[in-house]
Amino acid sequence: MADQDTAYVQALAGELSTTRPDLLDLAEDELRVLRTFKAAVARFIHNEAIALDIRQGLARDLNLPQPTR
Repeated sequence: MADQDTAYVQALAGELSTTRPDLLDLAEDELRVLRTFKAAVARFIHNEAIALDIRQGLARDLNLPQPTR
């Protein structure tokens, strides 16, 4: 998004929030769900009670740093 014109992006955001304010609430709800999911995955990957190879495989599949212990 660094290559986008900031004024243009802000104008679009303002128009969207005026015409569809419900979309911001939906996006915030979705972001909340994704953050919760991300936290659960991080807890799983760092849970040493689960076999290391399973945790490493999940991290590898999700392109995340792999646990070492």
